[in-house]
Amino acid sequence: MNEISSNLSLGEFLRARRQRLTPEEVGLPSYGRRRTPGLRREEVAQLAHIGTSWYTYLEQGKSVNPSEDVLNNIARALQLNENEREHLHLLARPIAEETVNNQQLNASLEQMIAALEPNPAFILDRYWDLLLWNKAAELVFELPVFSKELQRRPNWMRRFMMESSLVVNNVDWEAKAQVMIAQFRADYAYFLNDVRFKELIEEFTNISDLFRETWPRHDVQSATDCHKHWKDPRIGEMEFEHVTLQQPNDPDQKIMVYMASADTAARLQRLLGT
Repeated sequence: MNEISSNLSLGEFLRARRQRLTPEEVGLPSYGRRRTPGLRREEVAQLAHIGTSWYTYLEQGKSVNPSEDVLNNIARALQLNENEREHLHLLARPIAEETVNNQQLNASLEQMIAALEPNPAFILDRYWDLLLWNKAAELVFELPVFSKELQRRPNWMRRFMMESSLVVNNVDWEAKAQVMIAQFRADYAYFLNDVRFKELIEEFTNISDLFRETWPRHDVQSATDCHKHWKDPRIGEMEFEHVTLQQPNDPDQKIMVYMASADTAARLQRLLGT
C-alpha cells in the first residue's frame, strides 16, 4: 500500500513538472501548436536518455525502481531546482513511515520557548498543529492562551489560510500562502499514507480557493531562515529574523523562532508588560 501511494504521487509530480515546460525552454523544436500544454513524455525520455515506455511507467505509478542516476537525469530534463530534485528522490525512494505522531515535549523545550520572550516562538508537529507557544506568539499571532488542557490545538496552515486578520495584515499574503503550501507538500512527502494528513489536505481543499488552486501544481519548497517584516494595527511595524529548528532525533517537530529587531522587541516587551 505504501509503495502504491508513493508511486502515484511520483507520477503526479512528474506530470505536473512536465506540463509546465515548453519545447523551446529545453531546446527542442515545437512543430506548431499542441493539444495539451508542456512537453510530451517521449521528449522528457529523450532528454533524460531513457526509454519512453519506461518513463511512461513512472508517470503511471508503476513500480520500476529507478536508479539515482536515472532520477538525476530526469531532474535535469525537467529543469528541477534543488528542492524539487530532493522531492523527486524522496517520492521514488520513500522512507519508512512512523505511524505515531510524537506530541511529547520535554521540559527543556518548554523552558526554552518561555525563555525566548519577547521573541515569538512555538513548536509544530508533523501536521503543523501547534504543540506549544509563548506569550509573545499569543500576542503577535493572536493565538489563544496556551494551556496543556486545550482540546484542539491551532493549526498553523489552517490559521494562515482562513484567519481574516492575517490575510488583511499581510500585503503579500497570497505569495506567502503559496510558499507555505509548497512547504506543506514537501512535509507531506514523508507521510504519504498518513490518514490525518490526507484529511487535512481534503479540509484545506474544501475551505480555501487558493489551496485548491495551488495544491495540484505539486510545488515544493523547504523551510529556510528568512527576514520577516509586516505591520499590525495593534502593534505597529514589526521585523523578525525567522529561524526554523529541528531536533535531529525528532523529525516530527519543528521549532519556529521569530527573533525580533531591537525596536520590535522593545515594543513587544511593553505590550507584554515584561
